[in-house]
Amino acid sequence: MDALSAVHMKSSTALNRLIDRVRAAHASKTPLEIRGGGTKSFYGEVPCGERLSTLELSGISSYEPSELVVTARAGTLLVELEAALAEKGQCLPFEPPHFGTGATVGGMVAAGLTGPARAAVGSVRDYVLGATMLNGRGEVLTYGGQVMKNVAGYDVSRLLVGSLGILGIVCEVSLKVLPIRHSTSTLRFDCDQGVALERLAQWRALPLPIHASVWYGGVLHVRLRGAGPAVDSACKTLGGSCVDPTDAVALWGGLREQTGSFFSDAARPRNLWRLSVTPTAPALALDEPQLVEWGGGLRWIASDRVHAVIRDAAARAGGHATLFRTAGERVSVFAPLPPALRALHERLKAAFDPERILNRGRFYPEL
Repeated sequence: MDALSAVHMKSSTALNRLIDRVRAAHASKTPLEIRGGGTKSFYGEVPCGERLSTLELSGISSYEPSELVVTARAGTLLVELEAALAEKGQCLPFEPPHFGTGATVGGMVAAGLTGPARAAVGSVRDYVLGATMLNGRGEVLTYGGQVMKNVAGYDVSRLLVGSLGILGIVCEVSLKVLPIRHSTSTLRFDCDQGVALERLAQWRALPLPIHASVWYGGVLHVRLRGAGPAVDSACKTLGGSCVDPTDAVALWGGLREQTGSFFSDAARPRNLWRLSVTPTAPALALDEPQLVEWGGGLRWIASDRVHAVIRDAAARAGGHATLFRTAGERVSVFAPLPPALRALHERLKAAFDPERILNRGRFYPEL
């Protein structure tokens, strides 16, 4: 037996174990906590139930560099997947955060979190072509495929992104990948948040290769990426001061993995709020430390104010707030759902997991 066959056999055995475990839990109505590397276990409501690991379900199933498509199992480490892509000069353009060495492909999909390039390249959901999942009845279901136009009816594979495992266990996922853009430059501008937001709004109307942006502590950084001549031209157009490439890598890496000064100093031990708002919204009238990403569309706030104050500020800015990290009690993490949307979530949960055994309450208590 060759190495590839051995890997497939191991994965098949692991999948059968998961199926048996879920079917037994469904019969006994025993809740299960789905867990990969556990690097994002802080996110969402408090997990409950017996631990169900997906780590044995690992490995890259197929990779076609010429087709820009890779298929990997849920327990595959993100570092391994990204290394395999890098060997072919390709990447996951949405820069998924790891938050630790054990981050997995399944956790990436379930959490649905995107890095600094979100405003320029899109989210995790935009790159999911298809997925195989295990629902709450222990049934293996496959949706989508390995090409961009291969979806009939509801695109369930993308529905899994950000669902925190409440609909089913991600077993395998096919992703669109892109070539690595090597021409990049980071510019620095000293300005307050209001000026930074105004500049970002103006630059959005121009044909500039802006790949990421971040404002914090009176400094705006903008990352340019694309064709060499376009990056050089944009540097001349925007001005500012050029950041040393090594320092730039550390800056954007610290932002992606939340190891930078804002997250390590200002946001602890306070609650860390993630506000998704309209990019054109003005600076939020809150005195606490703030960091702005995604051209103004993502605002991070370190605050111990009551939830209602933060959620009201997000609503007035045309968005919603999520309690991302907390040193206290993890309750009311996500913004309350309107009645119609809540009813839709409940119907989906009932269809995929009628006994509510998978990650019960991880997204919303009633789910």
